[in-house]
Amino acid sequence: MAGRDFVNRRLHSFLGVVPIGLFLIVHLTVNWFATRGPDAFNKASQFMEDLPYLLVLEIVLIYLPILFHAIYGVYIAFQAKNNANRYGYFRNWMFFLQRWSGIFLVIFIAWHVWETRIAMALGQALDFGMMADILSNPAMLVFYIVGVLAAVFHFSNGLWSFMVTWGITVSPRAQRISTYATVVVFILLSIVGVGALFAFTNSSYAFM
Repeated sequence: MAGRDFVNRRLHSFLGVVPIGLFLIVHLTVNWFATRGPDAFNKASQFMEDLPYLLVLEIVLIYLPILFHAIYGVYIAFQAKNNANRYGYFRNWMFFLQRWSGIFLVIFIAWHVWETRIAMALGQALDFGMMADILSNPAMLVFYIVGVLAAVFHFSNGLWSFMVTWGITVSPRAQRISTYATVVVFILLSIVGVGALFAFTNSSYAFM
């Protein structure tokens, strides 16, 4: 049982960075094209949609890894014993936020897939107009901003844990440096992700 738990935790850690983390970076990069206008975003989005064997790639590299990572992550979240309130150490708070951001992301990702991929399967075009319509609702804009920030934090902080778990950063100095590095990752990806969301709400594109 302990051996299986060890393997599951390693797999959970690995999938959080590869391929889920890489997908997050690609997804945010494609969304960033919205800052260049509807045509740029639509072309970038269409390029991704035209990839060969897209459905197979999505199932194997995105949906199944996310499903395992989410289910096992929720299990970890409710099994873990946090001591952030007692000690207040920085890493304890990161542990606490990692778990709860993960639980929120289960809800956010399910909703996002429903509004985009499922809607597309039902005949709607997954383009700039779809996202602009979704984000025209102020409540949904806030929901998406929180969702993007939660995803970026979960990945950035998870990247720190990944490097510790896999023996990449062993010494306190290495872990301290990786903390600074992952903070930079969080800031840069947050700018890209949130910037793209506001680009979809740009009034100069509203009726294009």
